[in-house]
Amino acid sequence: MDSGYVVVSFTHQNLPVELREQLAFSEKSLLEFLSALKQHSAMQEIMALATCNRMEFYIFGALESVPVILESLARAKNMPLTLLQEKSVVHAHNQAIHHTFSVVSSLESMVVGETQITGQFKSAYKTCLEAKLCGKHLSRLAHFAFKCAASVRNTTAISAQVVSIASMAVKQALEVLESEKLPKKALVVGVGEMGQLVCKHLLSKGFEVALCNRSLKNARTFAQTLGTENLEVHGLENLNTLLNICPFVFSATRSKTPLITPNMLESTAFRRFWFDLAVPRDIEDPKDAQIWLYSIDDLKGVIAKHLEEREQDRRKAYGVVGAYTMKFLEWLQTLELDPLIKGLRELAKEAALKELNKALKKGYIPQEQGESVAKILHNAFNTFLHHPTAVLKKNAHKEEGDMLSECLKNLFNLGGENMFLNAYHCEYSKGL
Repeated sequence: MDSGYVVVSFTHQNLPVELREQLAFSEKSLLEFLSALKQHSAMQEIMALATCNRMEFYIFGALESVPVILESLARAKNMPLTLLQEKSVVHAHNQAIHHTFSVVSSLESMVVGETQITGQFKSAYKTCLEAKLCGKHLSRLAHFAFKCAASVRNTTAISAQVVSIASMAVKQALEVLESEKLPKKALVVGVGEMGQLVCKHLLSKGFEVALCNRSLKNARTFAQTLGTENLEVHGLENLNTLLNICPFVFSATRSKTPLITPNMLESTAFRRFWFDLAVPRDIEDPKDAQIWLYSIDDLKGVIAKHLEEREQDRRKAYGVVGAYTMKFLEWLQTLELDPLIKGLRELAKEAALKELNKALKKGYIPQEQGESVAKILHNAFNTFLHHPTAVLKKNAHKEEGDMLSECLKNLFNLGGENMFLNAYHCEYSKGL
């Protein structure tokens, strides 16, 4: 089985939130799931990126890994295999590299230009690396992706204004205030990364914020970093009361089951606007005409306006991603050449020393001159190999590079996998 980079992708682009939430894992269960997958011979390395908008598996291995992942996912989540096959998007080889760089550079995010995704990918990579799920191949991909993301940020204005799902939700709330006479009071449930961002955006827009969290200690620690009187901290025991006095609610926890249910509601004289930013979702549909409920997917209209404003930067950023994809492929080819060049030198050295030892045994060369002759031979084969080595390196990223490498492997019996002599034209195979 030929190995390469493969990505199996489920995102906001191809899967609605009600299906994405079914694919959610806890960190522990995700690592267990990935560890079980890695036992399969088709997968050499694997990592997963799980956010509110995407569940993606990054693999270095064979394409046969794709059905293994989908079948395992169907069993683990009790979902129809046909649905997962229909909704999944598979990127392989060069396309997988380009997709990875695009994701880490925030070009595939629901909010293009948001910077959270780079940190989320770094965290996912670090977790899987420590769990020994990924090694040198995914490490190469990840580190090059981080370089690409940095270049996108530095050469375009795509991240000039700090944007995120949180900022888009607050922006929608501000638009509501343009037509609704409501107090600027908001409840935020959860003090994770999303909840913290929502709090910061709300406070910067003059809202009074009630922060409700399971752990009062964590909520208070966060509140202290902000140092504002407009933020009150509450435990979950106050959730029912706060729900019914705040016109705006933003929920972003990691709860596996809804925290806010219809039986918690009391009638109010004002309309309410709730934003469920969690996957799985935190809020059960209240089915109340006085409550407008926005899921992450419902924010696409606000995000579309933002995307139009950034389209020119986005096109420029994709140019950077394309260039980095080519750089990465060229770099991989030079890495493949190193063992070949080393093999050639070892072969030349072995042949020279073999003949030198014969000459010393037969007395053609005095023993005291053996070391000097060995140095002369070493210099001779280095000089002889200098030009072919330089040509190999020069052509590593060109069409003829693979053909030259394969010819040398065959001529000098250096072994390696069976490959097309010219992988770009696929005209001749060693197996024919």
